[in-house]
Amino acid sequence: MTDKKMTIGYTAGVYDLFHIGHLNLLKNAKGLCDKLIVGVTVDELVTYKGKHAMIPFEDRIEIVRSCKYVDAAVPQYDMDKLSSCKKLGASILFVGDDWYGTDKWKEYEKNFEQEGIKIIYFPYTKGVSSTKITEALNHFQK
Repeated sequence: MTDKKMTIGYTAGVYDLFHIGHLNLLKNAKGLCDKLIVGVTVDELVTYKGKHAMIPFEDRIEIVRSCKYVDAAVPQYDMDKLSSCKKLGASILFVGDDWYGTDKWKEYEKNFEQEGIKIIYFPYTKGVSSTKITEALNHFQK
């Protein structure tokens, strides 16, 4: 009997106005690991990034936690995904492909590789984003 090491994957996001794009990311990520841990950005960090979540953190993390593809949801207090992966024992980081090829992420890839953590980029679901949904809602409230 061989003792296969469990593959832990990690991804993080705001998950405001949870939509099909979020679901696609979580479903695809879960298909590539045994355990999927999802970091949900706390309200203070969302504000720091110059945005405001429409849904409070406690509700957002409960929505993510309730998704059948998610094994655990944890608060994301900072943008240091490498530290989060190391702390959680994740060997894969899942991110959106809008970061692929950027200088910042090329540097991240080197740092993650040194720690034995693979980065997998997923394509964004076309035409769907929390930002676009928020803009549409704001337009109709006028």
